[in-house]
Amino acid sequence: MIGDRWTLLILRECFLRTRRFEGFQSALGITRHLLAERLKKLVRQGILRRIPYQESPKRHEYILTQKGLDLYPIMMAIVHWGDTHMVDERGRPLLHQHRKCGKDFDPVMVCSECGEPLSAKEVHTHPGPGARGAPAAAAPTTSKTKARSRAA
Repeated sequence: MIGDRWTLLILRECFLRTRRFEGFQSALGITRHLLAERLKKLVRQGILRRIPYQESPKRHEYILTQKGLDLYPIMMAIVHWGDTHMVDERGRPLLHQHRKCGKDFDPVMVCSECGEPLSAKEVHTHPGPGARGAPAAAAPTTSKTKARSRAA
């Protein structure tokens, strides 16, 4: 859905408040055809909403839907990775300021339960109630599954 370079760049521009076709094209240097294709795809997927802002000639703005806005933490994680591993000696190209406190910040993923910062080393992933086709070894064992495996 968001795996190709242009889609990620279009989403970045959406979060930077770009809304119009010409704005995307100017900021990204993308061809009109490719931009139109990517915008149509994002609208079809429910990530952007297309809203007319001019009748003659007919023109549209592209607004993030709630589904699109929910990509913000993912986009910030990608930006943070780039800021950590891909910047040159001049430093970060963009800084992020929290409107409430007025401070520049680094995005940090924290546990929703205890508030502690998370890293891959501190997370255990296991099948949830919606898991399908999970390997039996990964599924949590219960007294019923233990009894079934003993009977087999």
